[in-house]
Parts: sequence; structure tokens; C-alpha cells
Amino acid sequence: MLAAAAGFLAVALAIRAASAGALESTGRLEQYSGTALYASMTYVGVLAVWPRRSPWVAATVAWAWCWAMECFQLTGIPAELATRSLLARLVLGIRFDPVDLWWYPVGIVPLAVAHAWLRRRRPAP
Repeated sequence: MLAAAAGFLAVALAIRAASAGALESTGRLEQYSGTALYASMTYVGVLAVWPRRSPWVAATVAWAWCWAMECFQLTGIPAELATRSLLARLVLGIRFDPVDLWWYPVGIVPLAVAHAWLRRRRPAP
């Protein structure tokens, strides 16, 4: 799961580097792909912490986390922390964007569907 999370992060950073050349970018491709890939990282992070959770429980927890972090940005605290730490910026974000609320499921739902499909195909122990 951690390798998958690292892979999603690498893809997000590669998209930013290839299209904008900087971590701080405002293009739609960089923003929306980054949001969806953040959600994907969150999903696999949930499974890394709770590996036996069902895909739908993991998806719900990941989705709730993403929405909570997005709403937390309304406080201004993440923006302040982001000025001091790249890690805080990557985990908490900077500013609220209501469009992001709709991009989180784009990163979570396909993984949950694939996970559920793979679980059904696996033989019972």
C-alpha cells in the first residue's frame, strides 16, 4: 500500500513538473489530477493502516478525510502551516476549492471498485 501511495505521489508530481515545471501551479490539469491522486493516496493509506477493511469502508473513510481536510482549509490554518512546511502543504493543502469536493471520488471510487472486484475473485481461505 505504501508503494502505491508513493506511486500516486510520483505521478502527481510528474504531472506538475511536466506541465507547469513547478510544485506551485494553478492549471486545471495539475489541480484536478493532484486532487484525485491525493484521494487515491488517502485510500491506500487507509488500507495500509487498516488492511482488512472492506473497500467500501476504506472508501468512506478516505472520502471523509479528504472532505474534512478540504473544509479545514477554510480556517486558514493549513495555509499558514504550508508556508513553513512542504509536508504540511502536501497533506493539508492551502485553500478551499469547492470543485475539489467532486474530484475526490474520482480518485477513490475506481480503486474501491477494483479492490472489491479483486476481493471477489480471490478464493476463500
